[in-house]
Amino acid sequence: MTRESEILVGVDGSTAGLHALDWALTEARTRGVGLRLVVAYSLPSFTAASLDGGYAALDDETIRAGAQAVLDEALAHLRDPGVPVHGRVVTGDAAGVLVEESRHVELAVVGTRGRGGFADRLLGTVSSALPAHGWCPTVVVPLRGADGQPLAAGETAHVRPVRRIVVGVDGSPPAERALRAAIRESQAWGAELFAVTGVPIASMTGALAWLPSAVDHEQVLTDMAEGLDVVVDRALADYPGAVVQRRVLDGTGAELLTEFSAATDLVVVGSRGRGGFAGLLLGSTSQAVLHHARCPVMVVTTRGDDVTAD
Repeated sequence: MTRESEILVGVDGSTAGLHALDWALTEARTRGVGLRLVVAYSLPSFTAASLDGGYAALDDETIRAGAQAVLDEALAHLRDPGVPVHGRVVTGDAAGVLVEESRHVELAVVGTRGRGGFADRLLGTVSSALPAHGWCPTVVVPLRGADGQPLAAGETAHVRPVRRIVVGVDGSPPAERALRAAIRESQAWGAELFAVTGVPIASMTGALAWLPSAVDHEQVLTDMAEGLDVVVDRALADYPGAVVQRRVLDGTGAELLTEFSAATDLVVVGSRGRGGFAGLLLGSTSQAVLHHARCPVMVVTTRGDDVTAD
């Protein structure tokens, strides 16, 4: 199976969905690839007990017409895109449709929890399901203002160019894959890249809870820094000229990456990291960061490793 040189965008007519579309367009221009817009809908039906057990269903043509209107609006929103764009309406659950579509593209983009728009279907569970189950990296774009805070009434969201990227690294396979994706992204944008490992020394929680109080905290940080260097240097061997700054900091991965997201243009994490040289950073971290980050978050999994670019 091969991938098309396209970015998949799930749209639902909400403000959050259109903002994610704007971000995806900027990314597509930077990469020199096309956009694939998808609106998914399913035919809702229910048993109406109050109607003597009768069965009621909405007309498929009416629902599909609404979905097509959403797609038409999204296509019209892209004025002079400068990249190939096409879209289609697909019948089915939004999360399932986008997961299947992600087999054929190099990146998927969705917004966070839309309000209003076409049935408010896409940007809730999809922003959690697609990163976890997608066959390509997924970027979740929060609907926030320039300061990273939720939009005030009447405020317009603007897409910031990616100038600084932070990637969480713990030595697990998903984290190493995330590091490589972050390196490629930094090269495409000409952005600074920071690889961060979190070690909860002060709280002594999680994997460090069993350590004796007399442990040399500085030595723990030194050991982790050496492990980080090994992982980063191994990745850099495939990307001559790339530069990755390294940081080993006191704190959990979720806390650190969420904090960095306030002054960063893109956070990159691997999904469900396990093992590695500590197994401290990823796992639930990816979900926590998705819910609290102030900037777009790219989630990278090891699914689809056997899928090649077209």
